[in-house]
Amino acid sequence: MVAASLPAALDPATAGEGRAKRGAELIKQHRFASPSGRRLQLIRVVFMSSNRQSFHRVVAIDGPAASGKSSVARELAQRLGFAHVNSGAIYRAITWHILQKGIDAGDSDRVTQTAESAEITCYLQDNEARIFIDNVDPTDYLREDRVNESVSRVSSVPRVRRIVEHKTREYARSHDVVMEGRDIGSVVFPDTPYKFYIVASREVRLRRRAAQGQRDEITMRDHADSSRLVSPLVLAKDAHVIDTSHLTIEGVVSEVVARLKEMGLKVSA
Repeated sequence: MVAASLPAALDPATAGEGRAKRGAELIKQHRFASPSGRRLQLIRVVFMSSNRQSFHRVVAIDGPAASGKSSVARELAQRLGFAHVNSGAIYRAITWHILQKGIDAGDSDRVTQTAESAEITCYLQDNEARIFIDNVDPTDYLREDRVNESVSRVSSVPRVRRIVEHKTREYARSHDVVMEGRDIGSVVFPDTPYKFYIVASREVRLRRRAAQGQRDEITMRDHADSSRLVSPLVLAKDAHVIDTSHLTIEGVVSEVVARLKEMGLKVSA
């Protein structure tokens, strides 16, 4: 047996933060390797496996604005006993914060700087996601007209999307979640087998927006969401599509639950 040189991925001197400790532990256990390198190969495989992200079960609910995904996601989470996370609320919170500081939502550099410097705290309360930004609860302001008009521009900034992706993934490290958004199944949790894409006709969506007292233009929002360069609104290839135009919330949730059961997810309700 001869002392083996260490691949960079296992060398504590070159491994990234958090990886060095795990690498050192593996090295301590396998200080020597045969000339064939078989043991080093085993170490590398074990290390790479330990470095993979680990998440609880995630049901991804994607779709365009006013398709009904929020109502469906919230009710579904209650049925399953999962936490409910609305990723759009985080984008709206960041947008509100930026507008409060008098920053133009179209100024991507300043938007990036402000988002990076903000203290964004995400947590669960009664299985519902809550957000504080710089110790302020923006919940009551997330549906303001100015936020509606600016959130597409803010959410198209690459650094903002990375920040929100990180925050949303953190929820799934310790909880089963039903998460809604526009890129949950395609980008945030592409490996979850439980993906749904909720749609509705333009007329129905406009009526729903009006009933909510909101005035954002559906067509413009659809274009902005589907044409942005980073994480656009797309239909994940393995997502189940459900049209909510002529269904009640309960009807849609029941359809989703039935399909989840078919996929092997144990549903008690």
